[in-house]
Amino acid sequence: MKALVIADGSLSLEERPTPEPAADQVVVEVAGAGVNRADLLQVRGAYAAPPGWPEDVPGLEFSGTVAARGPGCRWIGDGDRVFGIAGGGAHATHLLVQESLCAPLPDGLDPVTAGGIPEVFVTAFDALVTQAHLKPGERVLIHGAGSGVGTAALQIVRAIGASSVGTARTPSKLERARELGLDAGVVASDDMAGAIGEVDVVLDLVGGDYLSIDTAVCRPRGRILIVGLLAGAEARLDMGTVLRKRLTVIGTVLRSRPEHEKAAAMADFARSVVPLLADGRLRPVIERIVPLDRAQEAYSFLHSNSTFGKVVLSAGG
Repeated sequence: MKALVIADGSLSLEERPTPEPAADQVVVEVAGAGVNRADLLQVRGAYAAPPGWPEDVPGLEFSGTVAARGPGCRWIGDGDRVFGIAGGGAHATHLLVQESLCAPLPDGLDPVTAGGIPEVFVTAFDALVTQAHLKPGERVLIHGAGSGVGTAALQIVRAIGASSVGTARTPSKLERARELGLDAGVVASDDMAGAIGEVDVVLDLVGGDYLSIDTAVCRPRGRILIVGLLAGAEARLDMGTVLRKRLTVIGTVLRSRPEHEKAAAMADFARSVVPLLADGRLRPVIERIVPLDRAQEAYSFLHSNSTFGKVVLSAGG
């Protein structure tokens, strides 16, 4: 197999032994694998892989065909099309992963583009539905509406019957987001709270000083989900506002969770999200597909912050 290997802050495509599955593991011949900001951080040495996952091969999501399976697998068969999440190692032609982190890939989805689905849709659904308990008729603020998680969240909000307001750095991203169900768009600025209006739930994919905006726009008993830290890991929090409005502030991340929690999130994804992907009510938003042997181009493109939706590596599987 070939794997994208990190060495001294750079990437190279190298030959590695193809793994063999044991117990409830499967080997997936990868067709497509999304590139995420966690991958950029891992290359820089700022985000280590969880224990048990490859330390020097990035990649948190995948789609492909089962090439081999362990004797403890319950539902996966050889040759099945699957997609799912991983703690690392997906930027390769083959991936060793637990069966519980996979879901069946619907027939109508292209296996390459589907490699950009799991991480963002699992993250968005888990934050909005499982943790924030989003209800029909509520209003959701999404910071970073043009990001991978943002484009997934917009569609989930629409499918639930809630409404959305999104922020982005450029009007063009907000215009593209309207096609996904964005009801109101606000160009990001220091004084954007007034233009946003009141909301029930905030999906904050930016972090930093955006937290002060989150608390200002939330209605009483609002829920704030902090998912990304692109603007920094520190912020000023007006605790008086949090107390007065009885706000809930939740920090959430997917990659570093225990395997059983990630498996539970994948089960929710398979049960509630995959059927909507199968019938077209939800869809992957892919900005660019790049061959695995040109992965540095994909990484650089994501780092530029000019992307709308996902960048996906095509592994040729």
